[in-house]
Parts: sequence; C-alpha cells; structure tokens
Amino acid sequence: MKSAKIDLFTVINTVCMLLLISTMIYPFIYMLSISLSSHEFVARNEVFFWPKGFTTEWYARVFDNNRIYIGYRNTIIYVVVGSLSSLVVTSLGAFALSKSRMVLRGPLTFLIVFSILFSGGMIPTYLVVKSLGLINTMWAMILPNLISTFHVLVFRAFFEGIPAELEDAGRIDGLNDFGFFLRIVAPLSKAVYAAIGLFTAVGIWNDFYTPFLYIKNQDLYPLQVFLRDLVIAGQLDSEATAAQRTNQTETVIQSLKYATIIIGTLPILVLYPFLQKHFVKGVLIGSVKG
Repeated sequence: MKSAKIDLFTVINTVCMLLLISTMIYPFIYMLSISLSSHEFVARNEVFFWPKGFTTEWYARVFDNNRIYIGYRNTIIYVVVGSLSSLVVTSLGAFALSKSRMVLRGPLTFLIVFSILFSGGMIPTYLVVKSLGLINTMWAMILPNLISTFHVLVFRAFFEGIPAELEDAGRIDGLNDFGFFLRIVAPLSKAVYAAIGLFTAVGIWNDFYTPFLYIKNQDLYPLQVFLRDLVIAGQLDSEATAAQRTNQTETVIQSLKYATIIIGTLPILVLYPFLQKHFVKGVLIGSVKG
C-alpha cells in the first residue's frame, strides 16, 4: 500500500492555518484562564494557558449584579424577535424578486444594490426612527436593521436556483405563490435560513451601537451595553468593587471584565455547533453552478 504523498503546499497551508487558528483561540483561552484564577496569580502575571488558584469568585460577583440579568433578558428578546422577523421579511422580499414576472423587478433590484453603496446616514435614520415613535422602545433595536440587502441577494440567488418544474407541479396542485413558498420553497431552504439566521442573530447579539442611538431607558439596554461599560468605560457597580483601593484593585477589575466577556459570548459559542452543518451549506450557496 502506497503511503499518502504530502506536498509542500499542504504542509505550508496546514502550518498557516494552525497559526491563524491559534491567534483566534488563544485570546479566548487567556480570558477564560484569567477569569478562573485567583487575583494573586493574575497580579504576578503567572496565568497564560491554564487557571491558577482556581476560583469562580469573579463569576459569582458578575451574577450578583442585577444588570446582567436585565441585559440577558433584553438581548434574548431582541435576538429571537429580530432574527425571526428579519428572516420572514427578507425571505419573502427575496422570493418576490426572484420571479422574472414581478413588476418593476429590475428597478427594485437596482435600488437594493444601490443602498449597499450609499445609505441615508445616521442623522436621517435617527429622524425617521424618532418620527415613527420608536425611541426608547424594543422596536428601535429591531426595525431599523430588519432587512439586510446582502441577505436579500443571497436569498434571491438561492430561490432562483429552485427548478421551475417544482412551481409548475405546485400550480397543478392548486398552490398560489404564498402556498408554494410555505410548502415547497421554505422547506428546501433550511440551509440558507440557518446561515442567514446565524449571521443576523450574532449581529443583534453583538450590537451596542444601536441602543446608544435610540435607547435611553436602562431597563431596555441589551447585554452588550453592560459589557461596554465594563470593558471600555471601566464602570463597575459599587457592589461589584467591594475590594479596597489597593494594588489588587486593577487585577480584580480585569478578572471581572474577562468573566463578563465569557458570560456574554458563551451562548453564541454554544449555539454555533448545532447550526454548523447548515451554516457551511448556506454560505456556499451560489458559489458553484451546474
């Protein structure tokens, strides 16, 4: 039996990919190690890959802060409602644009592509949101970013690849356009729904710019605003910083920050493996023809 031949390109490609993966994974491992280590070892810069002086104190302190529960609740609502609404509206619009018989299909597609290059800007968008009465409401986190033009184009490319014979068979069975979409198109589009849904959910989960613009009520703040206060502004509630102002204070703050980041990113990391199969298929849609 002949041994597998490994060429130079494969070796170089493997080494480069391992280096790239390590640069992306190590920061997460480092934050996890710091958040599970005692402040004595962190202060002496002795923590790199593995926790030292294992402790869950920092996670307990983070969960003692009621704001994180409010942030989690709001973010989950925004992600679930926003992702589902975006998928429904985007897929329906893309399905209509995929039909050559649609009136004004060309001009509407041009306007959609044009909006990728040019947008109204922050101030006009804010004025529109304000005029609709969405300021300080849940819908301010959902409606302004409800439709992504890129996602519309991805959905449309997939729908255009569905054989016309399926639509003809649906017509024979008495299905109208909406029935054909629900009973035939949507079940065949699980991969693209999973891919676009993951993109949308991650975007909403990580969004802290939108609430700064449209939300002033702290009870409506998402989790990322709370993370921003810890990581960027360094704002910690007095209950979370009960330690005295000594040399260990900076270490305590750093450990709390990393614990909060882990708590904020863990749900998305846990969700991804369940969508990976559909995600890989979805992102390849339209890349190969024939």
